[in-house]
Amino acid sequence: MILLQVPDMTAVADTAATEELSLQAIDMALKGGWIMYPLAFLLVMGVYIFFERYFAIKKASKQDDTFMERIKDKIQSGNIDAAKALCENSDTPVSRMVAKGLSRLGRPLNDINAAIENVGNLEIGRLERRLPILASVSGGAPMIGFLGTVIGMIRAFYDMASAGNNIDVALLSSGIYTAMVTTVAGLIVGIIAYFAYNYLVARIERVVYNLESETMAFLDVLNEPAS
Repeated sequence: MILLQVPDMTAVADTAATEELSLQAIDMALKGGWIMYPLAFLLVMGVYIFFERYFAIKKASKQDDTFMERIKDKIQSGNIDAAKALCENSDTPVSRMVAKGLSRLGRPLNDINAAIENVGNLEIGRLERRLPILASVSGGAPMIGFLGTVIGMIRAFYDMASAGNNIDVALLSSGIYTAMVTTVAGLIVGIIAYFAYNYLVARIERVVYNLESETMAFLDVLNEPAS
């Protein structure tokens, strides 16, 4: 007896529906006209900046809970060179700030604190790199979308005026499609960039808090009397 395997018609139908939905989404995007190209560029750039900054901030957020204790032990034992070597082997914003403080030992505490703060500002500046671009995407994408809205409505009214008394809904659909699709696309890109920007800013604020905490701990070590 030969058994025939009957295909799963439900799975076939679901696949066909998914492909049809994808084609409809692509067709709808193409109806937005040339405005969709700068919006697509902004979307790709925003996604790239988010992930590039996310991993950079994640790397800067890594903490070594024993780092400051080891620095304290080496300072109190008078082994400053070992403390500097420990900072060089730890590639973090905190280690670079502590290394700058160690290089200023022997000077007034205010000078050491100022040097550490300068390095901290540079570290924060590195983390905030490209974030203004992401903020510009969040504000600029909706404006470009609204520009497409205006262009689409102008096109619709122009076609309506050119048709005279022979006005047809199909004649106006092209301009209306451009207006609506570009508006939605601009808002989508802007919303994604807006939340991505604020998420990264929140992560950077946590890094800043950690840097300030570690700076205070280092200054406390310098204020402690040698045992």
